[in-house]
Parts: sequence; C-alpha cells; structure tokens
Amino acid sequence: MNLRELAAFLKTCRARVRPADVGLPAGTRRRVPGLRREEVAQLAGLSADYYTELERGRGAQPSAQTLAALARALRLGGDERDHLFHLAERPVPAVHGTTTHVQPSMLAMLDRLVTTPAMIITDLHATLVQNDLAAALIGRHPMRQGPRASYVYRWFTDPAARALYPPEEHPHHSRVFVSDLRAVAARRGRDPHVAQMVAALRRRSAEFAALWDTHDVALRRADHKRLVHPVLGIIEVDCHSLFSEDGRQRLLWFTAPPGSQGAAQLELLSVIGTQDMSPEGAHVSGPGVNADASTG
Repeated sequence: MNLRELAAFLKTCRARVRPADVGLPAGTRRRVPGLRREEVAQLAGLSADYYTELERGRGAQPSAQTLAALARALRLGGDERDHLFHLAERPVPAVHGTTTHVQPSMLAMLDRLVTTPAMIITDLHATLVQNDLAAALIGRHPMRQGPRASYVYRWFTDPAARALYPPEEHPHHSRVFVSDLRAVAARRGRDPHVAQMVAALRRRSAEFAALWDTHDVALRRADHKRLVHPVLGIIEVDCHSLFSEDGRQRLLWFTAPPGSQGAAQLELLSVIGTQDMSPEGAHVSGPGVNADASTG
C-alpha cells in the first residue's frame, strides 16, 4: 500500500471541500481552506486519531467500508473514488452493496435535508448513507455484506427486521417489496446479483416465492408508513423517493403533514436525536452522516 501517496491524496481532497458542501458551518476561526481532520473523521464515522494517522502515512490498511465512507465524506467523483481504492490496494467495488459509490449529486441533496430524516439506498434497498434524523427515526444497523445488506432480503429471512412496522401491515410491505424488486430485476436485465438474491429468497421464504409468482411489478416511488419507534411509539410519515439517473440509487426522505401528530413527533425526534431513552437501548448516539442503517 502506498501510504505516502494515500496520505497526500486525502490531504488534497480534504483541502478542497468547503464546509458548506457537507452541511457544516464555516465558522470564523477556520485556519484551513477546507475541512478539518476531525470533521472528515466525523462525516466518515471514524475516530479522529485513526484518520489523522492515515493522513500522516501511518496506521492500519483501511478496509473497503472505510474507504467508501471516506469517499462519501470527501465528496469524491467516481474516478477519484477508484483512485483512492487503488492507492490502498483494495479492489474497486462493483456497482452494488454497501461500498457502492454514492453519486455526489445525491449526497449534495442529502446535505441540504438537515431538518428532515433522509437516507440514500441502492435499488436493492441496501443503505449507503443516512443523516442523524433518519438514524433517530429508524435506528442504526451493523454494516452487512452480500445479500444481507439488502433490507428486502432481511425482511423475508430475519423476523427481527420486521420490528420497524406494525405486524398487521407486514403483508402490505411484503407485496410492495416484491413488486419493487421485480421491477428492479427487469431493469437490470441479467444481473447475476439480483438473480442470486431472488433464488435465495425463493428457497428460504415461501411467502416471497408465492408473491414473486404473482408477477406484480411496481417501483416504490412513495408510500405512507407507520413506523414503530421505541420511545415515541407509532409515527405516521410519508416516504418520498428521488431516483438517480440510472435508477440504481434512491434518496428517501420522511415527512408528515403540518399540524399532524406525526409532524410533532418528528420535531420531538429532532430534539432527542439518537439518544438512548429506551430501557432496551434501541438507539445509539452518533454524529454526522452514517452508512449503517437500512430500510425501504
């Protein structure tokens, strides 16, 4: 691994990102032209000490997940992201999974949704990045690789994944997930990752197999949801989607009608944030934009 070149590249990229580009205040006592080291670390979900060691050309080889998080924090373009992976001697990720490169234009939109729960997911419902309010609303989940990165896959294979929605609404969400996945599968053509995921779900879930055989198809562009929050109870929200040009990424954001109970709950959520106020410790605190929660 070319530690010296990696360090120089990180420094250069950090220097050219303006705080406003990532939703941070410029401040009046800023002595560097771009972001501070601790700000990059915060945005990437890393410790400041670890990131500082990277910029000094020392430390452990960063993982693919760490590199992907740094690429998002520094708002790197596709070629720049690939260069970062090459310098770290890591394989450049394919266009699927949680290390997928988030399109800068989608990140720019997410940065501006500071008062709204919002997140970016792939078309297979693997979460790439979320803001703090989205984490407060739906919680954080550990990073996953392979099919389990997809919330759709976990929905049909892990009962715990359904705790986000009231049980009586599970059949509705199952139908919506399957019809959305069929639309994605058709658009992707003979994508082996989609084919493998569908085959695995057919083997593991009779419910999925039965719904898949109905051949219902519809992209999930908007939906009204009732979310189960461990502190605030049922929160009714409207979920909206903005699709990237190639359809492989989606910006989701959650709203509630002004004056509604849901709007009041979202406002309260912005106050309590991701503080752990439940006996079970369902939510954990954490700053910045994170890439470790999933929903659809």
